[in-house]
Amino acid sequence: MRQGGKILATVLAELEKNTTVGCTPKEMSTLASTKLKELGGKPAFLGYHGYPDIICISVNNQVQHSIPSNKPFKEGDVINYDFGVLYNGMITDGGITVGIGKINSSARRLVNGTKEALYAGIDVIKNGCYVGDVSSAIEKVLHKYNLGIVRELVGHGVGYKLHESPEIPNYGTAGSGSILQTGNTIAIEPITTLGDYAIKNDPDGWTLWTVDGSWSAQFEHTVLVGENGAEILTQVS
Repeated sequence: MRQGGKILATVLAELEKNTTVGCTPKEMSTLASTKLKELGGKPAFLGYHGYPDIICISVNNQVQHSIPSNKPFKEGDVINYDFGVLYNGMITDGGITVGIGKINSSARRLVNGTKEALYAGIDVIKNGCYVGDVSSAIEKVLHKYNLGIVRELVGHGVGYKLHESPEIPNYGTAGSGSILQTGNTIAIEPITTLGDYAIKNDPDGWTLWTVDGSWSAQFEHTVLVGENGAEILTQVS
């Protein structure tokens, strides 16, 4: 999972570097596929419950699970890349949100707050901590940034399968829920909005949208629970 996580992080870094006005989600998916093959990994999302692409690329008020389209990115857009890698039989899951060019102050609040919440959640992870400790830490940051917290989509265990127990909501009460133990591998992923947290399904059966049209963001890392802290597996170094 360490090696697969490095591959995942390398692909996301390549996407971030090449996300520019005029590019399309489909082109970015092709870039991710090329880089992934070059690094020796396989896509974890392709075919999962019938998902038709290797990556989810959600733009502005798309929340998650968006199938890459041919609609070009515009100046000021906020793009979320959610990606999974299969390597030597094990899966890692990660995501980033990228602003294109000059984004407005609300979009900066969305991106910065969601990213800060991810690391706040990771910071409390250690052997013997409760899932609620992680959820509460994430929630506090998101409230500070006045962001909506999507209820239906949560962090989760990951490793042998893309989604394993336990579920890790982005809101909750410290001292509640399952206890995390050394050796657990989990994906932490705050998913937020600039408005209400309600989401709706697209007729394509995959794409999720905010009901009120507000923009959304997500950041995600796969981490290994250690005795005194967490090791982030989905980063380059």
